[in-house]
Amino acid sequence: MPQMSPLLWLNLFMFFILGFLLFSIINYYILPKNKKEISTSNINPTQKIWKW
Repeated sequence: MPQMSPLLWLNLFMFFILGFLLFSIINYYILPKNKKEISTSNINPTQKIWKW
């Protein structure tokens, strides 16, 4: 039935949007923690490079 085709595309579109939102939320909460730990471990504020 051709009149049911828009409902199929709407269903697929909503499934894509929900999957993309879930993927984005998971990446937002997982990836920044690893980047912060790596960047702060390399900084040593007590070291003075300009003093010999």
